[in-house]
Amino acid sequence: MIDTTITQEMLEGFMTESRNDRSVDIDTMESIDILRIINSEDKTVPFAVEKALEPVAALVDDVVAAFRKGGRLVYIGAGTSGRLGVLDASECPPTFGVPPTMVQGLIAGGRDALIRSIEGAEDDLEAGARELEAIGFGGNDVLVGITASGQAPYVLGAMAKARDLGAVVAAISCNQGSKTFKYAKHAILLNVGPEVVTGSSRMKAGTAQKLVLNMISTASMIRLGKVYHNLMVDLSPVNRKLIERSKRLVRQATGCSREEAERAFLDSGNKPKIAIIMVLLKVDRLEAERLEREGGGPIAAAIGIHNAEKGSR
Repeated sequence: MIDTTITQEMLEGFMTESRNDRSVDIDTMESIDILRIINSEDKTVPFAVEKALEPVAALVDDVVAAFRKGGRLVYIGAGTSGRLGVLDASECPPTFGVPPTMVQGLIAGGRDALIRSIEGAEDDLEAGARELEAIGFGGNDVLVGITASGQAPYVLGAMAKARDLGAVVAAISCNQGSKTFKYAKHAILLNVGPEVVTGSSRMKAGTAQKLVLNMISTASMIRLGKVYHNLMVDLSPVNRKLIERSKRLVRQATGCSREEAERAFLDSGNKPKIAIIMVLLKVDRLEAERLEREGGGPIAAAIGIHNAEKGSR
């Protein structure tokens, strides 16, 4: 049985509902002083995230393992937390060249909740589980429940469902007593302290959640070979800026001339990673694609296979 009880007494124990002594007179201050307080509080957020790096790293390892089995990463949340999950998921295809189904974001209230507040939607205990069923969520997938307070029934119901399916489940919350932690293999506590405006968890809590979501998706994609050195080589060149960035990536990764980079980019079918392999190893597109495929994604692995084959001849 999922406990969805919320009382005033419980709220008093939530860090996300605590009053911040440093901002108690903020309503009487000039704009610059208000901003100084907000800025000062925001500076504490990375330190709170730093304390959670170990469980985040363990989650990344499980996400990478799921991806390699054909599984997906699914974020689920309500309000600001849900929007942040959808945002991170939506940025993965253009950034890393992955299909939109690989990383998905679900939010209480659906698409309408992305642009307007539908606060009551988070109280629907069954809705989250139904949405997991609608996308065919299974045991090979990973679910990350995101909720600052850690109490949203919509998220709790989905996490319980995912756990019952045998999936890896993680929780990102800003309260020590988050109910989400009960259902999570990976409990990620982001103790950012009281907000500048009491209860406004879109501020420090939201910033901390955004940082961690960036870490999860980016580190996972790096592990899959979507980055070479520190270059974003698997991006999808879907507009003029990204086309020119792709050509520049080929030059940065290989040290080749502008003309050679442009030629390789076109010959690769507008795939910067394949173009880089072509230039580095002096092979054609089909050979570059084979090496990339057999190496499992990373350019370094493709180079290793090529060198091993060359050495055995």
